[in-house]
Amino acid sequence: MTDPLGDRELATEAFELVAQAVKPYLDTLSDALVHDTRAETLLAELDGTLPDAGDGTLAAVDRLVRVGTGTATRSSGPRFFHFVVGGATPAAQAGDWLATLLDQNSGLWLSSPLATHVETVALRWLKDLFGLPEGHGGVLTPSATFANLTALACARWWWADRHGVDVTADGLTGLPRMPVLSSGYVHASSRKALQVLGLGRDAVETFARDDTGAADLAAMERRLAELDAPAVLIANAGEVNAGDFDPIDRMADLAESYRAWLHVDGAFGLFAATSPRTAPLVRGVERADSVIADGHKWLNVPYESGFAFVRDPRILGRAFGGWNAPYLPEPDEVRVNYNNLGPESSRRARALPIWATLRAYGRQGHRAMVERHLDLAHHLGELVEDSPGFELLAPVRLCVVCFRYRPAGLSDVDTDLLNQRLGDAIVADGRVFVGTTRYRGVTALRPAIVNWLTTEADIDLLFAVTKELGERLAAQLPAFHKGS
Repeated sequence: MTDPLGDRELATEAFELVAQAVKPYLDTLSDALVHDTRAETLLAELDGTLPDAGDGTLAAVDRLVRVGTGTATRSSGPRFFHFVVGGATPAAQAGDWLATLLDQNSGLWLSSPLATHVETVALRWLKDLFGLPEGHGGVLTPSATFANLTALACARWWWADRHGVDVTADGLTGLPRMPVLSSGYVHASSRKALQVLGLGRDAVETFARDDTGAADLAAMERRLAELDAPAVLIANAGEVNAGDFDPIDRMADLAESYRAWLHVDGAFGLFAATSPRTAPLVRGVERADSVIADGHKWLNVPYESGFAFVRDPRILGRAFGGWNAPYLPEPDEVRVNYNNLGPESSRRARALPIWATLRAYGRQGHRAMVERHLDLAHHLGELVEDSPGFELLAPVRLCVVCFRYRPAGLSDVDTDLLNQRLGDAIVADGRVFVGTTRYRGVTALRPAIVNWLTTEADIDLLFAVTKELGERLAAQLPAFHKGS
């Protein structure tokens, strides 16, 4: 086979090969090992040199389906608790398949009125879900990192404009360093966005009142008064290790008093707005100049999905538009060109799975999912607190539970080593998937519960596996010093 034109009649059969794999894969998603290292030998079948003639459509797709379903990490399943990873609801998964089938370029209204209109509707629904004003501008992005990039690019444009410079046209030359202030909760994705924007990964000044990273607002205000110049504040909704929040409302007060730009990184924490139980955690988010969240976390849509919202919608166009390319049509309020509102030009129709899941389950369905996860997180926290040898390291505030295994008689150094080995052992075991982190100077486990399929049985299994492997490791490590 040398030309895909010769296989054009096989497109339906190729889709059917994938469709035939759906039921057996999904049927075992809740029971199969989350990560099976034994299956990795299959990956060699995808290697080798680039074929000259090629195998043809059906042979290639068959091999990819067979190896893929045999080796894929079940990260979309109910027992993957690492990295704050959601799954894909049935509606979202079907919407994503449709996005692949239709293969729309959502960058221009002219190239796809369908994709543009669905994105506009999805963004409006998301604003409604999160309690953001309808007048905010918005754009879908591939991830929370891209959403932070988009929002902070708007902040950069605003800041440069305060200095009389059009940074879109002229760049940063001649400008001072943009002041960026945050708590110790600031995430690596915000730093990465600042790095890409030429503002410096380490430019963020952090103000923390203790070793958790919680915001020291008094110190932050003193710095704002000292600067006496335009600045950008980053508030964090949902710290990744313990699920804590910066006081957004009070940071909005600071931003208003000192005429600063307030950006809220709500990658998963913004979903606290969907439940009255947790909505106070994001009080004031509607006052922010920019807000972002991630779709492939708690919204449970397939990768890649993020969203950025900006209070002044004109700034999105000023930060990303104005290419002076004569073949590109001018946008208007109805025929939006989303490639003028974000860093991408050609864009997948990622709004389709978002629209599908929001339409399918509505406000109440997503609230129910979030509240179920809140209950599961508290259940895990109670298991930890009620079990000798386990230590809950932070209150359970949202969907992240930060704890460690600490049998009696171990030194701090040996406890850290034990928990690091425990995290590795859990991943190697494969029944559940959770990783380690460093929190308040110690090594800890921090499972995040955001998958729509996760039930109490999965949480019970997570704790049982952790306890079983922890006890086994403690017994097998005579080098650990008892009684220190």
